[in-house]
Amino acid sequence: MKQKNSLQNSDSYRASGVIKAIPLLLWLIFSGNLVCLLYYLVVEPEWSFGNLVNINGFTLLIGSIVTFFSAVISNYAKTYLHGFKYHARFMVLCLLFTFSVISLVTFNHVVLLLLSWFLMGVMMSKLIGINTGWAEARQASKFTQRYFLTGSFFLSIGVLFLAFQSNTFLLSELISGLGELPKLTLILASLSIIVAAIVQSAIFPFHRWLLSAMTAPTPASALMHAGFVNGSGILLALFAPLLFASNTLDLLLIIGGLTAIIAQFTKLLQVNVKQKLACSTIAQMGFMIMQCGLGFFNAAVAHLILHGFYKAYLFLSSGEEIASSKPQKPLHIKIKPLQAVVVLVFGIVGAIVFAQLTGKGMAWDSGIFLTLIVAITVGQATYNIVKQKSLSTVQKIVIPPLLFMSGIGLYAFMYNGVTLLMKDLPMVAVPLPITTVQIVFGVVFLIGFFIMKLGVYQKVPWLYVKFMNLSQPYQKTVLMYKSKSL
Repeated sequence: MKQKNSLQNSDSYRASGVIKAIPLLLWLIFSGNLVCLLYYLVVEPEWSFGNLVNINGFTLLIGSIVTFFSAVISNYAKTYLHGFKYHARFMVLCLLFTFSVISLVTFNHVVLLLLSWFLMGVMMSKLIGINTGWAEARQASKFTQRYFLTGSFFLSIGVLFLAFQSNTFLLSELISGLGELPKLTLILASLSIIVAAIVQSAIFPFHRWLLSAMTAPTPASALMHAGFVNGSGILLALFAPLLFASNTLDLLLIIGGLTAIIAQFTKLLQVNVKQKLACSTIAQMGFMIMQCGLGFFNAAVAHLILHGFYKAYLFLSSGEEIASSKPQKPLHIKIKPLQAVVVLVFGIVGAIVFAQLTGKGMAWDSGIFLTLIVAITVGQATYNIVKQKSLSTVQKIVIPPLLFMSGIGLYAFMYNGVTLLMKDLPMVAVPLPITTVQIVFGVVFLIGFFIMKLGVYQKVPWLYVKFMNLSQPYQKTVLMYKSKSL
């Protein structure tokens, strides 16, 4: 008995050491990344180690962001998961996930890139089902893992097909040699990589894995929504020249736009905090994919960074939201004509200011649609403020301009900064000529947006039910094994 207690104490001591050490290690790695990033901005050195590793501004940017998120989340988890049986395992998985993301943007060999992508999915599925004693968590882990393996399979097919056709396994040589490959090869490879990207970002029709991942502890959910789903933006940026060469950008525009609208619809139907956040994430990933489809991969990366900060905060503070709220009948607030004019004016001004600060949207090209997305975002934020009955008239006059200027300024600053750091990547910001497909879809997108905001869908029962069913998680991840789990 004494020997058993001694072993248990020893295991507990080691677990405690791991729990304390990993957050510190992540902060140290973040600090190192940040120092290297600042050095890169000043000196612009060329760092490469043989043909396997290539470090540039984009690598340091993503490395700094992901290590920052992981450090914050693991530090939060020290208290949040205190006493949790699998606390040490969570910390280790968090660290391994971080390394897999850094590896994705660092390795120049496609086999190592594919291995990094695969490990990202494995680590995340383990985090989702980390409580192995909970049957729903085990089911969620298996269910999400099937999706992640599907994404890895399609990515492997697309990348290895290009590698064998190009007779090279180095990403840099593969990208530079795209002009010598047949059009059919480019299209097939592009479609495979697009499927891998939209699976990981939970884009429709692959969205259900994210809705079914609610068994993950809140810190794991924060890491998932702030880091994992954004991985598709990184992947598409790495293969931007391929998407241009295969003329598949319109496909990204349509898929992303439809997802953004549908997910916004489904978000309005949710009553669970995490499910609302999941639908919100799907919508934001749709916007990110749209930006890629417009030829602005730098804007997509800026979007995923800002989304990561925002969504990590929402998840880590979601417990406070629940604790400080109580069930109440939702107020039906109808926006007034004057408020609608204010929203419209702020949206237009926001687009103009963004265009002036970034130089985008000032020519007759796809940059116009990028500023349109900014206008919708600013207009929606303004709408959320002016409809609040708790704010006085003076507050409604003062607050929107302050938020508007700071929001546009931050987004433009982030956009310009990301553009600077991504300059070593080819074709990450190439405006496209305006096409009929873009115009038609732009009109459809705006119509769908206003139908959502005006609540027209609530008067169409079959549409309401369709969206409700569409936003349900996999049934075996929701209290299907209560008696067995207990």
